[in-house]
Amino acid sequence: MQFKLEATDPQSSARAATITTDHGKIETPIFMPVGTVGTVKGVHQRELREDINPDIILGNTYHLYLRPQTPLLEKAGGLHKFINWDRNILTDSGGYQVYSLSANRKIKEEGVKFKSHIDGSYHVFTPENVMEIQRTIGADIIMAFDECTPYPCDYNYAKRSMHMTHRWLDRCIKHLDKTPLKYDYNQTFFPIVQGSTYKDLRKQSAEYIASVGAEGNAIGGLSVGEPADEMYEMTAVVTEVLPKDKPRYLMGVGTPANILENIALGVDMFDCVMPTRNGRNGMLFTSEGIINIKNKKWSEDLSPVDPMGITWVDTEYSKAYLRHLFTVNEMLGRQIATIHNLGFYLWLVREARKHILAGTFANWKNAMVKKLEQRL
Repeated sequence: MQFKLEATDPQSSARAATITTDHGKIETPIFMPVGTVGTVKGVHQRELREDINPDIILGNTYHLYLRPQTPLLEKAGGLHKFINWDRNILTDSGGYQVYSLSANRKIKEEGVKFKSHIDGSYHVFTPENVMEIQRTIGADIIMAFDECTPYPCDYNYAKRSMHMTHRWLDRCIKHLDKTPLKYDYNQTFFPIVQGSTYKDLRKQSAEYIASVGAEGNAIGGLSVGEPADEMYEMTAVVTEVLPKDKPRYLMGVGTPANILENIALGVDMFDCVMPTRNGRNGMLFTSEGIINIKNKKWSEDLSPVDPMGITWVDTEYSKAYLRHLFTVNEMLGRQIATIHNLGFYLWLVREARKHILAGTFANWKNAMVKKLEQRL
């Protein structure tokens, strides 16, 4: 993988860069649509390529391991071929899903034993077999196995967990070094910073992760219930430590305003289920603020969803029509809303990139954040 830093905003730490892998270029800042089980929910791959046009999407190791399972993915030649996607894919490690199964898992030094949410069967994730699983899935960027701590989290637990995540990282690297690639392209490995919302732990973890010398680095354990100000504070601590000549990925974040604020702190890559999940439930993100399309106030509003005309949705459908589709429980409404939200998220990071390159990001960001958080 190659990382080329192109510009840094003069009034913030925002960066514009290009990441190049064997599956093509990724212009940053970038938002990665979440394709949990080999599909971005409600969106055909053709629509994803042509209408939303992301350079990279995300797959989920935990879910793909359970279904369709790795033997089938290997038989297909990896996830790219299985889902007919010729651009970049990143897989998370499954650590967050294991965290979310708090009632159905046991964490030990060796790894995590957990119960499947599908059929109740028991499985074990270790740093070693998670590397094997991600080799088989075949993503371009793969993540270290970590423990995502809850919020709030006791200091001593967060410290113990962080050190275990570091030991797991060492095991991941050792195993990767002796595990050959399965397909005809390279994979890039990102370790993950942990430490909950404690500055000293975050700094210590970032220093350890930086010392590993990986090609990119991730920040985990945020956007798990902490106030936004704490998220920004922890991100700032970490980005001060992580190397400037490598990409930084903030996992699972977040709202449009969260993304812009974290871009300003020096983050390059983001993912979140919010645009798809909220879209299916009728919440639309726009350049003027947030719309609940189910509200009666939109029932006769024939104006476009977003006045900026960000996606084809805005030129072809009105708020009134989209509300009608939700009112009659028509699947098309959820699909249109999902495409709009994903298109908006990609538009937002691309606009951010333009302003970073022009040296005008900070003022634009401050004006946008005020609008993005409004409920219309």
